[in-house]
Amino acid sequence: MLMRAETSALIVIDVQERLCPVMDDPRRVLFNGARLLKGAALLEVPVLCTEQYPKGLGPTMIDLRELLPEGAVIEKTRFGAWDEAPFRERWRALDRSQAVICGTEAHICVLQTALGLRAAGVEVFVVTDACGSRRPESEAAALTRLSAAGCHPVTTEMALFEWLGGKAHPSFKDINALVR
Repeated sequence: MLMRAETSALIVIDVQERLCPVMDDPRRVLFNGARLLKGAALLEVPVLCTEQYPKGLGPTMIDLRELLPEGAVIEKTRFGAWDEAPFRERWRALDRSQAVICGTEAHICVLQTALGLRAAGVEVFVVTDACGSRRPESEAAALTRLSAAGCHPVTTEMALFEWLGGKAHPSFKDINALVR
């Protein structure tokens, strides 16, 4: 039930230039998404990032794009990333059993990606304070449905400190600085 850096991968879903600004609270998604990406880099958690039809919705927001590792972005046209062969191939190559997911929209692409991963046997954690939808009730409904399907709702700080594991970790001060 705990997220572990050595078994997790962070998945950032569709936080794009033409989509993010119309979310209910885009600053929360960007702020916490950036903290997750910085923490993942410090703790060597691999990252995948999807972009839904980037020709129409633009690239990932610069706040997050500049923090992505090289080659992390996967373009998609299906709402659920698991329904895309390139995503499945990249996921399987990571050899991870836990997906920590953030992004937009919570009730569409985040939900469908999480449910696809869960159906494939992956333990899924959805970072509630790093997800967004245009309407709060859509986001709330998505989180209720995800929880009922066996996906674990977590916060950014839960993910960071569970990846860290304890104060003795060499990155403790850096992770602690991300949450202060």
